[in-house]
Amino acid sequence: MKAAKILWVDDEIDLLKPHILFLEEKGYQLMTTTNADDAFDLLANESFDLILLDEHMPGLSGLEALSKIKDLNPSAPVVMITKSEEENIMEEAIGSQIDDYLIKPVNPNQILLSIKKQLENKKLITEKTISNYQTQFQEISQQIQNAKNYDDWCDVYRKLVYWELNLEDKGESNMKEVLAMQKSDANTEFAKYIQKNYRSWFEYNNKNKPLLSPNVFQQRVVPLLKNDENIVLILIDNLRFDHWKFIAPMINEHFNIEYEEIYYSILPTATQYSRNSFFAGLMPYEISKIYPDIWLDDEDEGGKNLKEEELLNSQIERLGLDLRFNYQKVNQPKTGKKVIQSLHNMLSSQLNVFIYNYIDMLSHARTEFDVLKELANNESAYRSLTYSWFKHSPLNQLLKELSEKKAKVIITTDHGSILVQNPKKVVGDKKTSVNLRYKHGKNLSYKKSEVFAVTDPNKIHLPKPHVNSKYIFATNQDYLVYPNNYNYYANYYKSTFQHGGISMEEMLIPFIVLNPKE
Repeated sequence: MKAAKILWVDDEIDLLKPHILFLEEKGYQLMTTTNADDAFDLLANESFDLILLDEHMPGLSGLEALSKIKDLNPSAPVVMITKSEEENIMEEAIGSQIDDYLIKPVNPNQILLSIKKQLENKKLITEKTISNYQTQFQEISQQIQNAKNYDDWCDVYRKLVYWELNLEDKGESNMKEVLAMQKSDANTEFAKYIQKNYRSWFEYNNKNKPLLSPNVFQQRVVPLLKNDENIVLILIDNLRFDHWKFIAPMINEHFNIEYEEIYYSILPTATQYSRNSFFAGLMPYEISKIYPDIWLDDEDEGGKNLKEEELLNSQIERLGLDLRFNYQKVNQPKTGKKVIQSLHNMLSSQLNVFIYNYIDMLSHARTEFDVLKELANNESAYRSLTYSWFKHSPLNQLLKELSEKKAKVIITTDHGSILVQNPKKVVGDKKTSVNLRYKHGKNLSYKKSEVFAVTDPNKIHLPKPHVNSKYIFATNQDYLVYPNNYNYYANYYKSTFQHGGISMEEMLIPFIVLNPKE
């Protein structure tokens, strides 16, 4: 391994010979100079891994030299060493983006520790993270095999997401592959659990079931409204739990997390079903019966989520709530800016609901446009693209404004998505739904072992437009492709993000309550 190259700039460098010899014995390569101008000459011709910089020197001080040093060698960490303990000097140094700050007299071990922290910190963290995951691997595998109920699966998924995010930037591809296989195994077992238990969740008077899409508003939002709290409900379409954990640190700058949980999206995990169900407080079958003028089946033409505001209003009336609410879909940046401009007036209502569709639009656009396939070609890249959008989005600005106005905020979603890899053949007629993760129609032909088939949709409270209507759901990373031009479509949709089927990523989704920081 190549020795790290260090430049030490100090007007008393002769007094530091023992320190230099100590560091050279530890394997570091040292070059020294006694003033900033000589340091500039060295930096103009050579690259260094780290710079030790004295703050108080004749001529240019360390702080005065820092800007040019950063220009000449921007990637090298700078450790400032000074005799001064004055707070303003420390603050100025930190504000000038030094990487560490030491006060003289320093002993060799102090210097060594600071160097290791700057040069080997990432390596040590990576090694420790990998070691910790290896230790927990067997425990998580055991949890996957022993998961018996919906809470067990939430716990498994939380742990897998935790390790996925912690290993993300560690550069250890072998461990990432092991984790990906463990997650795939978990999804296989999760699908078995859903196939075995999902129908029972809709049996009359069954209380042993998770929080589901149609119950979230009544069980989680209404109690807050009854406390006379003004609530801003932000539903981000297709926000997965890992997406939430990825952007949470940004949100945590302005809000404290009062409450975080995972709830279960209904099947199909598609906007038409799960989001209508969320706002109606009803399963799709009941919506189709009670509001036949609102519900559209898969084969019907027209937008399937155009009446959410009406469905929410009907639920509020059904629950006997007397409140004013605003409802706004935000599909474009200019709409997001208008929301911010109108926020003061909106907050006079007890409930404000905002729908942000960007992540869902991104997943669909990524399927259609090659440039987005390149930008989000795996889970990590998809999270990064989501993070970048959120950071620069009107939604992030809205949250900052809401924090300043001391509003309580709920962030949630309607379903997640999964990166599909394995095509499965299915045959249907012209009226069969086009979704790749579920199919709904009359004349479906498929391998029973490859899907979760529901031949009597009413038992899971889904509409049944025809006598022979049935639903089939893809599991894990499978996607459903027709035999016609099979190879083309199998390749076209491979490694795209889809939703509608059964996986932890699609069904186990976040619900978060935020309080503004003082």
